[in-house]
Amino acid sequence: MNKKTVAVIGLGAMGSRIAQNLLSAGYAVVVHNRTVERAQPLIDQGAIFATSPRAAAEQSNVVISMVTDNEVSRQVWLAAETGAILGLSPDKIAIEMSTLTVDWIRELDAAITQWGAGFLDAPVVGSRPQAEAGKLISLVGGQTETLAKVQTILTDAGAAIVQHIGAVGQGMAMKLAVNAFFGIQVVALAELLGLLSGDGISPETAMDCLRELPVLSLAAKGAGSLMASQNHAPLFPIHLVEKDFRYVTQTAQDWGATIPISTAVIEIYRTAIAQGYAKDNITGIVQLFV
Repeated sequence: MNKKTVAVIGLGAMGSRIAQNLLSAGYAVVVHNRTVERAQPLIDQGAIFATSPRAAAEQSNVVISMVTDNEVSRQVWLAAETGAILGLSPDKIAIEMSTLTVDWIRELDAAITQWGAGFLDAPVVGSRPQAEAGKLISLVGGQTETLAKVQTILTDAGAAIVQHIGAVGQGMAMKLAVNAFFGIQVVALAELLGLLSGDGISPETAMDCLRELPVLSLAAKGAGSLMASQNHAPLFPIHLVEKDFRYVTQTAQDWGATIPISTAVIEIYRTAIAQGYAKDNITGIVQLFV
């Protein structure tokens, strides 16, 4: 059976790797990015460059978006002349993989389903190394029937696990919760490494102890190792961490939920941004404490 043509819109750190995975799996891949330079390595391997999201959707069966925030996503899908929605039809499926707000996802779903196409929110857990290794976890919101049509594509795009969370928007809700939980752990660990360093216990020594204890999650162990080695090369940059916490707090306000820890933690990431650490990895938050 011939594989579907897949469009990937947004060729940043994650989108470019997803497109690469699909090319490697033998798909015809159409790509769009605001700057063609980002697309050139993929074009050199056979990807087709589309001049707009609309053109990308017109040439594809499945359209994946992986962009930075709500505003860019809205422009990608709904721009008056160039939006990808204009290239959709009832036999096509749109997939939003970016980390966005739940209310925007549900607004987008309403627009796309009214147009007649299928829609899923499918944000991923993992960063560049996991994308390259095919070890991402896809958190999906949407209809079971729609997911069944594209589950293989999600796997070939880099997902080792495709977890159907529930209705549209619930994949995104889970992703925001996952990112907030990770961000809270990282701040807590950084704070305590700073506390210990005040008595001469280095982050390296502290991590040698902590990584042997069950109180530390695997994710926190990895983050702590990066803190101890002062390796803050961006895998999950602090400015995007702050964006995700902003979306978490906005969602909590919309739902009437009380989230005092997340509300406090976002201010710590904002302090890091104010001190010049916006482009550092999330682990760079330790520089506020040590």
